[in-house]
Amino acid sequence: MVLLLRVAACGGSKAHTDHSKLLAVGAEVPALVRVDHRGEVISLRGAPPTLLYFYPKDGTPGCTKEACAFRDAWQKFQVASMRIVGVSIDTEQRHRDFADEHQLPFPLIADPEHTWSDAFGVGRFLGTADERVSFLIGTDGLVKKVYEDVDPGVHADQVLGDARGLGLIK
Repeated sequence: MVLLLRVAACGGSKAHTDHSKLLAVGAEVPALVRVDHRGEVISLRGAPPTLLYFYPKDGTPGCTKEACAFRDAWQKFQVASMRIVGVSIDTEQRHRDFADEHQLPFPLIADPEHTWSDAFGVGRFLGTADERVSFLIGTDGLVKKVYEDVDPGVHADQVLGDARGLGLIK
């Protein structure tokens, strides 16, 4: 039963998040700083355009699909001078294993205390983020776009297109 719930949660169950609590477009991002799975300090302020994506759990089918889609589009993000940061409640070691297994070139933040997810209003189900939610953040530290109930298969290209359309990248 737990496996089914995890898969459902990773698939983006729409029944659990109160979307009215999500950080809104135009809001200033919280002054959060955390060391990622590689030991590098990640801050959301004073950074290049950033896609901050919340996902339920490393290694589950939908979450792996999403991470690998970002990996496959990584060159496009680099050319655009855009950063990707993934956040889940998994431990730093679990993130290292997940990143190594799938050759993920971007940082993953361990958020077991829910500091980051709570600051962005991302809901929880069974202790994990209950669906995929992403935030496109500008160099000014403001939320430019919020993506709810993300489709992992098209999200990377969608973000790049939106970032271009918003003038965040060329």
